[in-house]
Amino acid sequence: MDPPNLKKYGVPIYSLAWIPQNLIKSNPNQTADDSSDADHNSPPETKAEEETVTEKLDAGNYLVFAGGGGEGHSGIPNSLLITHFDVASNSLSDQPVGKLGTNSELPYRMALHPNGDGLICAMMPKSCRWFDWDHNKVSENLKLGLQKSETVLTGLEDVELQLALAFNNDGTALAAGGEDGNLRVFKWPSMEIILNETKAHSTVKDLHFSSDDKLLVSLGGAGPSRVWDISSSKLLTTLSNENRDNFSCCRFSQVNDRAQVLYIADNGGSILTWNTQTWKRINSKRIIRDAISALNVSADGKFLACGTPSGDIITVSSKNMQIQTIIKKAHLGIVTALAFSPDSRALASVSMDSSARVTLIEEKKNGGLSLWIALFILLLSVAVYFQKIKGIEK
Repeated sequence: MDPPNLKKYGVPIYSLAWIPQNLIKSNPNQTADDSSDADHNSPPETKAEEETVTEKLDAGNYLVFAGGGGEGHSGIPNSLLITHFDVASNSLSDQPVGKLGTNSELPYRMALHPNGDGLICAMMPKSCRWFDWDHNKVSENLKLGLQKSETVLTGLEDVELQLALAFNNDGTALAAGGEDGNLRVFKWPSMEIILNETKAHSTVKDLHFSSDDKLLVSLGGAGPSRVWDISSSKLLTTLSNENRDNFSCCRFSQVNDRAQVLYIADNGGSILTWNTQTWKRINSKRIIRDAISALNVSADGKFLACGTPSGDIITVSSKNMQIQTIIKKAHLGIVTALAFSPDSRALASVSMDSSARVTLIEEKKNGGLSLWIALFILLLSVAVYFQKIKGIEK
């Protein structure tokens, strides 16, 4: 029997995101006057019930998943799913609390706008679609849903499948990397092109903006990773893997108020770390004897998470690159995506086996030093004891 924090939702899942709390707690369609009238017209019992329901809805966290069976007659629908995670009970909802079908188009990759304006999906076999939040879908379990938008994504219509999508942190730029190796960066929401590299890689597998939004890292199916200067729209540097393994995932992370680093995972199970000032590699750590299929970094920068083709999930401390937890066979299939919650307290993972999982993050205290001190004191005591015995015998 599966634990309550692991659920299967009937479709292979390829991407996910945490829904911002402000979207759940607010309903822009209800004006202050409407709310005031409702308060005056509702009896005390009704008000109490409404407040209880609101607290219930606001509690916990909501996630959106994208996936499906693709084209053809597999019988597996293509859809966007919204699910609820309850922190107190460490459990995911048994069924999606919201669902939007996408007909014959499979939502493969997804990027949620950081301000909560909506989300973009790379649809298989081609093109991208924008989806708006539907605040009119008020139910017992959720106060919003998703709806197809009429927004035209100029520059991403009728293009090859986009394998990577990312907004910058303030939501003013959108990056898209295609199966054909084309890397595009647009101003958002005007879709004015900033960067257009037709052969950035043989195929663009992953990309990520730096925390200050000045840089963009991209990597392909083979060859070096590339770092782009967004302000000049030019290539800044290329980064090669001396391990000779192909890169698989990349993430920037802020390590303190001034410095940030770049993590890149490879198919050999290693995570490589670069200084973003000198572009010198400062660390390389073998995490697992398997490829890394998914990588993410917590918002507070304390943890990295890796997923593998075997379904394992590993969390790593960024401070010393030591493994914090390993969950073997967390999923039965390849881990396709990972995402830390905004407060860095939970890690969501999804897989092609139709499963989603949320793992609560607990920071392990470093008791190694105190253990060595205790062992040293013990050995010292034993040595003193034997010295006393020898003195008595003499």
